[in-house]
Amino acid sequence: MFWGKTLSELFDQGGFVMYPLLVCSIVAVSVAIERILVLILHRDSYDRFVLELETRLNDLGVEGAKTLLANLNSPLAHVAGSILNNVHVKPDTREEIVNREASEQIAHLEKRINWLSIIGTLAPMIGLLGTVIGLVEAFYQIEQQGGQVQPGDLASGIWTALLTTVFGLTVALPTLAIYHFLDNRIAAITLRMTWVSSRVNQWLEMQNVSENGDN
Repeated sequence: MFWGKTLSELFDQGGFVMYPLLVCSIVAVSVAIERILVLILHRDSYDRFVLELETRLNDLGVEGAKTLLANLNSPLAHVAGSILNNVHVKPDTREEIVNREASEQIAHLEKRINWLSIIGTLAPMIGLLGTVIGLVEAFYQIEQQGGQVQPGDLASGIWTALLTTVFGLTVALPTLAIYHFLDNRIAAITLRMTWVSSRVNQWLEMQNVSENGDN
């Protein structure tokens, strides 16, 4: 119960503007759940991953590390794998391949999260539109009655008009919070992909130096 009314009664009282707000809320919840599940399925502990990767590289070499990475489905594993699968390619070309793989991983993680930003911006505007329309209708009724209205009638009309703004903000605030949470998580993963790439390239460079030194 809100203000002595059920949610359904408030929805009906808000008018037709409540329907696009309902659509926005459904889309926001669906996208948020789907994107969070994607992050969960592709999550990987950076410290554990780096430790396992470096152990494999030092003990079993490139082929042993590739076997480890083939069984993982995280952005970090894909980036590291793209380096090890192209160790015999020119460094410049290998860097382009790794950058392309990293971009594809980021694009996959960011898929549809911009919808949350759009909804978070659009929902308050839709709510405000409903409020403005409601106020116009309320004052139109006052004009039709020649200004002979009771303060309670005016308050009732304004109260009803403000409902859509309340619902618009209710949709927007959690949507924007989830959007920024997901955006920050993806930014962290992007940074870790850079760290992993640097570590693998450093290991390869050290192996090359070691081999040249042995010779």
